[in-house]
Amino acid sequence: MNTIIIEDESLTAQRLEGMLHKYDSKIKILAILPSVEESVHWLERNDPPDLVFMDIHLEDDLCFKIFEKVPLQSPVIFTTAYDEYMVKAFKVNSIDYLLKPVNYEELTAAIDKYNSLKTQFMKPGIETLLQYIGQREPEYKSRFMVTIGTKIKSIETSQIAYFYADEKITFMVTKEGQNLPIDYSLEKLSKLIDPKKYFRINRQFLLSFDSIQTVYTHYKGKLKLDLNPKARLEVFVSGDRMTDFKEWLGK
Repeated sequence: MNTIIIEDESLTAQRLEGMLHKYDSKIKILAILPSVEESVHWLERNDPPDLVFMDIHLEDDLCFKIFEKVPLQSPVIFTTAYDEYMVKAFKVNSIDYLLKPVNYEELTAAIDKYNSLKTQFMKPGIETLLQYIGQREPEYKSRFMVTIGTKIKSIETSQIAYFYADEKITFMVTKEGQNLPIDYSLEKLSKLIDPKKYFRINRQFLLSFDSIQTVYTHYKGKLKLDLNPKARLEVFVSGDRMTDFKEWLGK
């Protein structure tokens, strides 16, 4: 297998190279590239590798600029310290998204996934593999980092009952009743979490199915919700979202 490593930290690149050769000594690393500019230059002048390992924050820009400048057709395994780019990564040629420091077990699982997909689609060719990747349902954000006093805590998305906005601040409410500010708008959150599990009912609330305790028919046919944990504000479904909300409840 021919591969390239796009990574601006030389020690990290060397460590990844060592793990790849531990996995398979026959893996050939054609280049280690630290920037968008050098990556584009290399890709324009060489045959596409079988697989690319790519960091997101590079010397000169985010790696997504590479996809804007050159038609990269190779599958990609992203290796990064940042989890907020996961959705964007899976909109390009992503096989997997590994958070640094990458451990050997996660790396081998990602390469095994690539090999499995390649074998499955070997007869039609690599184009079918890439098409399959592009059609997969995206992997949504699995956790959020929040600041509590002087501490930074990781909250699993599965533990979040709902989000709401109040006076231009967005809060998450956990199933245990914690009310925590978060540095995301509701608009952005609605793109990062699974729409099968969370629904934005109005400008103020984005809630999980599990948080809905009771649905009432209110004045003039509006829907009012009781949430668990109890919300600080009254919760109504916007008129323009009522039909979609009912359909979402019934899925």
